[in-house]
Amino acid sequence: MTTIATPDAAKADAAIRVRNVSHHFGEEGEARHVRALLDTSLDVERGELLCLIGPSGCGKSTLLNVMGGLFEPTTGTVTVGDKPVRGPMPHDIAFIFQENALFPWNTIFENIMLGMTFQGVPKSEREDRARRALEAVGLDEFADHYPSQLSGGMRQRAALARALSLETSILLMDEPFGALDEQTRMVLGEDLSVLLSRSKKTIVFVTHSLGEAVFLADRVAVFSARPGTIKEVIEIDEPHPRKPEFMTSAKFHTLRDRLYELLHDEIRKSMSQSAKPKRAYEDAVAKGEA
Repeated sequence: MTTIATPDAAKADAAIRVRNVSHHFGEEGEARHVRALLDTSLDVERGELLCLIGPSGCGKSTLLNVMGGLFEPTTGTVTVGDKPVRGPMPHDIAFIFQENALFPWNTIFENIMLGMTFQGVPKSEREDRARRALEAVGLDEFADHYPSQLSGGMRQRAALARALSLETSILLMDEPFGALDEQTRMVLGEDLSVLLSRSKKTIVFVTHSLGEAVFLADRVAVFSARPGTIKEVIEIDEPHPRKPEFMTSAKFHTLRDRLYELLHDEIRKSMSQSAKPKRAYEDAVAKGEA
């Protein structure tokens, strides 16, 4: 059921290879210096949905940004296929964030067209691709609506349609359902599982939800507390598309419990790390130094 993520387990056809990546914010020795990631290695297989889960501040989103070329790692390398990642790769990788980042003054259709304009898609192709993307997420009837006229879940579907219209082989998703209610998250999770089974895209998905990770992922990479590194990788041996009944099965609950066991002590460590700066400030106040 479990495997350790090491370079020895590398797949020859991996979509993304992460090798010995560390990432620091700020200069070493400065008060604001933070070691976010430490010596992290991982392969993301073609066509899989890999979830990254761990305590707050453990480097999950940092790793996602390194994979997508938004951050340059302090040390280590990332490759997509046979290409080293040295910056954004808009023809290979699309991002979906927690905030949908739709332009409120544009219709949903115009928002999707704009994404392709930035990518450099020829004008003759944009409209057809936009309509196909909206159909894929069930929003074709809302193409002429503005973001403010849609629910939160529908706006996130529109953000997914925009990413799909770019026709990249890789989607990087940073807590895309995090701001939504639980029922909407469940429905969108089902939709994403269906999409994965049809499109065979490679998806890396950051989440804090144990249940969401088990329901969506082919594998779950569990992070340690900061500086984050991958503690263990759990395989979810369940075909896509996933059915709602999976969430009530003994298999689902066994996997969820295993994730909780792996995360419990790391969450405690993370909470302790967060408390240290506060205690230092309180001590300084008591001494009249702050």
